[in-house]
Amino acid sequence: MDQIYIERVEKVTQELLVAFERLIPQLTQSPVPSAQDLQRLLDSPSILILARLPRFARNDIASGQNSPIVGAATLGVFHTPSGTHAHVEDVIVDEQFRGKKIGEALVRHLLQLAREMGLNGVSLTCNPRRTAANQLYLKLGFKKWDTNVYWYDL
Repeated sequence: MDQIYIERVEKVTQELLVAFERLIPQLTQSPVPSAQDLQRLLDSPSILILARLPRFARNDIASGQNSPIVGAATLGVFHTPSGTHAHVEDVIVDEQFRGKKIGEALVRHLLQLAREMGLNGVSLTCNPRRTAANQLYLKLGFKKWDTNVYWYDL
């Protein structure tokens, strides 16, 4: 397997919008984010990262040509009176590239960013039907909490 390149998203680009048009439907039935939605995310304390696999020779990548976006993940960061908290959200790997440790690389990168922020831990939720994702999170050291998660439709 070639090296997986992880990068933090700094600005909304056409490439990013096109990637999310492809990736979001593979994760959820939620609408694809608009440029404004993504800009709000980038303006918040949260962190959006992308995964790329080399498509070109190394010298082409070094020359500035981008390899394709094959995954994304978000570290949702928020502040409360009890401190700063982070939650892993929207880990998406393009279905044609699954099984190549891209999801693992994305989550490990988010965990490192959380460590660098001085956080004590990171939470996440995962649908039980996503067997491979649940196995990955346990492999990475996440502990399953016996807790209730509630949702209120507005």
